[in-house]
Amino acid sequence: MAKVVVNNVNKIYDNGFQAVTEVNFTAEDKEFVILVGPSGCGKSTTLRMIAGLEEITSGEISIGDRIVNDIPPKDRDIAMVFQNYALYPHMTVYENMSFALKLRKVPRSQIVPIVKDAARLLEIEDLLDRKPRQLSGGQRQRVALGRAIVRQPKVFLFDEPLSNLDAKLRVQMRAEITRLHRKLDTTMIYVTHDQVEAMTMADKIVIMKDGFIQQIDSPLNVYNNPVNLFVAGFIGSPAINQFSGTIIPENGKLCFAEGSFKVDIPPEFNAALDKHQNKAVIMGLRPEDIYDAKFDTMAEKPVKISAMCDLVEPMGNEYVVYFSIGKSKIIARLDPKKLPKIDENMTVSLDMFKAHFFEAESKNCLTYK
Repeated sequence: MAKVVVNNVNKIYDNGFQAVTEVNFTAEDKEFVILVGPSGCGKSTTLRMIAGLEEITSGEISIGDRIVNDIPPKDRDIAMVFQNYALYPHMTVYENMSFALKLRKVPRSQIVPIVKDAARLLEIEDLLDRKPRQLSGGQRQRVALGRAIVRQPKVFLFDEPLSNLDAKLRVQMRAEITRLHRKLDTTMIYVTHDQVEAMTMADKIVIMKDGFIQQIDSPLNVYNNPVNLFVAGFIGSPAINQFSGTIIPENGKLCFAEGSFKVDIPPEFNAALDKHQNKAVIMGLRPEDIYDAKFDTMAEKPVKISAMCDLVEPMGNEYVVYFSIGKSKIIARLDPKKLPKIDENMTVSLDMFKAHFFEAESKNCLTYK
């Protein structure tokens, strides 16, 4: 197994477009690292440079103790799983899984048990004689995983492997890949645009935007302590509520004034926000930190404001409720104890201890720890 180090890597295409700018991160030995971000952010380009499928404009990539910039893909001791499975349609499952071993001139007596062990691990032993066209999307993805496993590489690379599957299969395969990582105990680097995949699977998340890394941290730290407004808005569903306003002093404490409402800021934030008095900021508050005031026991010393219910989305285990506070719109995830009525005025509680404050111009988090 191996550590992967991406050191100050840049990618500039012939037309002058810079897809990746000064990317630095490390995937430790046996770590599951996920590169996540919107389409076009440079995550797949970064993965392809690690694989050797894209040339590096500048910087270094090392796998284990080797710098691999000039080493061809076949000699990097990596295995890649693609979005479209990339199976050979004329070959059986067994032949697809064993093909790389045959190219390496591995004796047949060794290939058979290796392929069967991988098939058993992925629960596809009964599919070895089938062709890809006879398989479902989930089964094809298992075969693609099996083809990577039999190579016994130092590093596994995944390029949006679940994006072609339906929602139920994606959930199932997320669990399968996580379980596979634990069993194989190897280094994995995984690319996705789906923040749910990133949150549920990764040991470490690398969040990218426009070719730049925005934040690297564990999933929970990224969620609870975003470095800027982009990260706060990208991670979490429904997205974090954003309010543009001003921090003002009042009666010896700080308040956030938005225009439609004004709320006290917990004194714990004073040190970070004191020098931003009377300056424009953006307050972020996640939907799960807003409660129906009748059931506000989750919030510590809640701040209560009046809001108009515009829309209710019943989700079974909760209601996603859209409110208006003057001209501002907010979304809350409420406990389904009471169905809010559309066009009804309600009192909602804001857990201000969970609020995040961002500088209006730079969008950097002022309360980032």
